[in-house]
Amino acid sequence: MECSEIIIGGDTAGIEWRVPVFRFKGSDAAAPSVHIQAALHANELPGTALAHFLIERLRRAEEKGTIRGDITVVPQANPIGLAQYHFGEMEGRFDLGSRTNFNRDFPLVALAERETLLDDLDRRPAADRLKRTLLHMALGVDLVLDLHCDDESLQYAYIDEAFWPEAADLASALDMEAVFLSDGESTAFEEAVGHAFKRQGGDRLKTVPGRLAVTVELRGRRDVYPDIAMRDADGLWRFLAGRGVVTDAAFEARPYAGPAVPLDNIEMVRAPAPGTVLFHRDIGDRVKAGDLLATLITRPGEADGTLAVKAGHDGLVATRSSARYARRGDDLMKLACREATRNDRKPGTLED
Repeated sequence: MECSEIIIGGDTAGIEWRVPVFRFKGSDAAAPSVHIQAALHANELPGTALAHFLIERLRRAEEKGTIRGDITVVPQANPIGLAQYHFGEMEGRFDLGSRTNFNRDFPLVALAERETLLDDLDRRPAADRLKRTLLHMALGVDLVLDLHCDDESLQYAYIDEAFWPEAADLASALDMEAVFLSDGESTAFEEAVGHAFKRQGGDRLKTVPGRLAVTVELRGRRDVYPDIAMRDADGLWRFLAGRGVVTDAAFEARPYAGPAVPLDNIEMVRAPAPGTVLFHRDIGDRVKAGDLLATLITRPGEADGTLAVKAGHDGLVATRSSARYARRGDDLMKLACREATRNDRKPGTLED
């Protein structure tokens, strides 16, 4: 195992950021290569815990000579966000300096333009240098996994339709309860990788066999426990074994049995008015159109001071907000539905 650091100089004097990188050299140049990173949103830590236990297992595999493909693991990809606290709480998702989501505004380049990501790097702000360095690393491999989590959530993933259904093996290995099929039209890290993979010279590819760029949502932000992290690390190991990145004689392929739905089929349940949130349904529940999902206490103490929030479609409650006060328009839930829930969604991400 090789341990190194990405060093990102600060935008003010006397500051620098260090990003630990763990590399395992494979024995077979023909085996797939992998980039795994966690906590790009610095306050989403289930992936960091998973990476910790996965690295332990990879160390043992390296001693046994069972690593076939090159593997890079970045267990805490965003030290800039990790240090940004606001009134005692880590921000993590948005850069306080630029007010930009740490998982947005990644450059969209073709694969052949990979080296241009590093042009004039020293002239760019620290957050941009971090993004370009991570993307440059990722575009040098075959399989890219960006580990995130939601607020309160089932285990699910965003997977570009260009990588589906080949990526069903990842969904199976990690026991995902849903897959959201994305359109690859945002500037998030995973979609920037997918943009390059689909543009390898000539026309845009509709499918990219042997390649993968995926955002894995490892349940909710509070789901950081040793047993869960070890189980998820085992799941990721199974994926690596199935793709031939590592050797495991005990590996057995399993089909993915959960739903895979396009983003047009995700009902974003939003608060129609501000108020205290009383949830009636939990993640994992299956609901019918018209079912009561939450009650908003909009005017406490008044006879007509509540507002019902109901499901617009049949679906699976995939995520739920952990906040118990909502502003007007705040996201309360995501429902994974069998049919399209709207016809006016713009391409790109579901949330900022």
